[in-house]
Amino acid sequence: MKTSGLLDQLLKAGQDLLNKPQTPAAGGKPATGGLGDLLGGSAGGSLGNVLSGAGGGALAAGAIGLLLGNKKARKFGGKAVTYGGLAALGVLAYKAYSNWQAQQAGAPQQPPQTVDRLPPAQVEEHSQAILKALVAAAKSDGHIDARERQLIDAEVAKLTDDGELQRWLDAELNKPLDPAEVAAAAKTPEMAAEMYLASVLMVDEEHFMERAYLEELARQLKLAPQLKAELESQVRAVAG
Repeated sequence: MKTSGLLDQLLKAGQDLLNKPQTPAAGGKPATGGLGDLLGGSAGGSLGNVLSGAGGGALAAGAIGLLLGNKKARKFGGKAVTYGGLAALGVLAYKAYSNWQAQQAGAPQQPPQTVDRLPPAQVEEHSQAILKALVAAAKSDGHIDARERQLIDAEVAKLTDDGELQRWLDAELNKPLDPAEVAAAAKTPEMAAEMYLASVLMVDEEHFMERAYLEELARQLKLAPQLKAELESQVRAVAG
């Protein structure tokens, strides 16, 4: 089961959701850069070998829009335009984790092994955990009904012909929301950081149920308070 290509398209879907060009910043330059600008040319080449090719953005936007509902989807769109996809999520997790490490007196300072710096097999493991977190966060306001589920399934089927992945995603959508079960997918501290980062990206923090879910997820992931704050700060930075 390959999840990285689907996840990458879903994370990039915000540009299609907004359905308008980005507003130039002062000096005529785009206000937000592409994936290459976010990566700064430093990410490991292995990620590019795993991700699917271009295309599918509009379909991904449709699937995300159905998951989130129109009003919330447009909020997600604003973040995702800057976010840039799976590799960029890894870069932000790396920044947050590195900042947190630097605050820990006497702690080992080995570079974090985030999804942008891993070989293909580990990219897939991280991607599945992140997608699990993303789906759970999308369900945290409890709004997905049977008709929306059918439409989501149809959109995802257009994005991937991987039957195993489709069945897995269907099972994730059907599960009762359980932060402890979601957190159990985190096999490393870096995976926990990436899962929380993706969840912060997805939720509306002004919504009580969603904020409560996010807080419980952080507790179940056993995130240090300072690391949690760093991850949230990275999302605020890209969301503007």
